[in-house]
Amino acid sequence: MRITVSTLFFLLFSAFASAHAQAQKPGTFSIPAWIDHGECAKNPAFDPTLNGRPTKVTEKLAPDSDQIILVVFDLTGDISRIDDAEQAVISTISRLPGNVWIGVLRAQDGLHVLVDPTPDRQKVDAVITSLSSSGTPGLLETVRPSLELADAMIRKSPVRVSVLYITDGSIYSYREDYTDPVINPSDTHDLSRRFRDVLINEKISKLERHFRSLEAPLFVVHLHYHGDDLDVAYQNGLDTLSRNMGGMTVVCRSIPEIPQAISAAFARITSGWNLILSVPSKDHRDLQVGLKASCGNGALQLSWRPHFRPKVE
Repeated sequence: MRITVSTLFFLLFSAFASAHAQAQKPGTFSIPAWIDHGECAKNPAFDPTLNGRPTKVTEKLAPDSDQIILVVFDLTGDISRIDDAEQAVISTISRLPGNVWIGVLRAQDGLHVLVDPTPDRQKVDAVITSLSSSGTPGLLETVRPSLELADAMIRKSPVRVSVLYITDGSIYSYREDYTDPVINPSDTHDLSRRFRDVLINEKISKLERHFRSLEAPLFVVHLHYHGDDLDVAYQNGLDTLSRNMGGMTVVCRSIPEIPQAISAAFARITSGWNLILSVPSKDHRDLQVGLKASCGNGALQLSWRPHFRPKVE
């Protein structure tokens, strides 16, 4: 069954929203941030700027606050890699705190809900164990609705929400052909002759533009590195998308790397802060986000989402 974003949002969010009724205030937006180096036993003091001008942190959600992780499986390939990935996800989730709720989705043939966000690890484990590889890759077609869903959840309730894709597809396997740009046979200088990745880059750029006003970070674990130039362009594009959303992409070059990559992705997701910042009224420009933090007399080394465009209300 193909599920629309509106129905999907209702299914995923209704169980959680009753306990988190306070919506994000108008004139604010949130960014993910991480303390990469430095210790802070108490709450750090964050000092943000927007386009070089100071702004306020109106609220901050710490790494021990409630969290929803939407895990989207996009699996079509090597069963041995898939089995290792599924077991790694199950093992990692079993060690997460009880206030981390997990939703499980599938990306083939549209975005499908397999498990609504829940703290019930057994329910999540049973669905993941039953997953199989089938169909064609769906990441490029479903990443927009999955991030829109997460964005709606963040704006409706003060909770950290992240999207994590577990994928293994090649760009050559997509139903839509991203590998064959139109070449003008009469024009020997047609750039598509030299830049075969033009369709891939156009797709990534289009998604990137749309995602500038969405708030949830995107993480991708790609189970199978493909060295062809078009697949490399695709994998680099996923890395660009995730970094611009404050997340990361890890591409595994071998099966033994898979458990470590999945563990690292969850560790990064759960260790993040969510900072709600005040944005100047009616400012809908692209915003360059600067961020510093201190703890006592010491500065902390941070990473964060560097760009954002407020939504036009």
